[in-house]
Amino acid sequence: MKSLHLAGNGDPCAILCLGAHADDIEIGAGGTLLAWIAKNRGLDIAWCVLSGVGAREDEARNSARDFLHGARSSRIEVMQFKDGFFPSQGNEIKRWFEGLKTQINPDLILTHRWDDAHQDHREVSRLTWNTFRNHLILEYEIPKWDGDLGQPNLYVPLSPQILARKTSLLMAHFGSQRSKHWFDEETFRGLARLRGMECRAPERYAEGLFARKLLLA
Repeated sequence: MKSLHLAGNGDPCAILCLGAHADDIEIGAGGTLLAWIAKNRGLDIAWCVLSGVGAREDEARNSARDFLHGARSSRIEVMQFKDGFFPSQGNEIKRWFEGLKTQINPDLILTHRWDDAHQDHREVSRLTWNTFRNHLILEYEIPKWDGDLGQPNLYVPLSPQILARKTSLLMAHFGSQRSKHWFDEETFRGLARLRGMECRAPERYAEGLFARKLLLA
């Protein structure tokens, strides 16, 4: 399988991470970000969570700080749109996206999968593509009881150490989620092993992403 390098060691790269809920970015692309930061100290990362209220806001901010440790710069923003009702808040969320577009011009955007089964996730993805029309957008996946996992066409290999850090940070920061039957290390490690098998990752683990539009120059 052919490898592509997003940015060399120390090359500047601005990344925008978008998540509907407090743990979305970490679950879908946490290993990818940890791996990139470990390889490239020139990353400027904006981390935006659209739904975080009370304890969930604290979880989102504290987790983001740990995942972004080592980046050249980081910006963390947590909004308070109503969890579970994003489609009915589309106008307000779109205005927020338009404001964000005037503040940041990322080289790469990480967002939810276009056909994710969760309505909030789909709305964030839809507005990402609607707002950022001249950017590289990669979509991440989140396992859930809906059984909506797809077939990624882009993989980021993870070392066992990176995967262990991802899972330990998830379990440490999201106490509000630990009672959910799907939220455990086995789920996250199992998916990473399957994605690693699919791409023949050198160290057995990977995260899968979806690249809908790529321009090769």
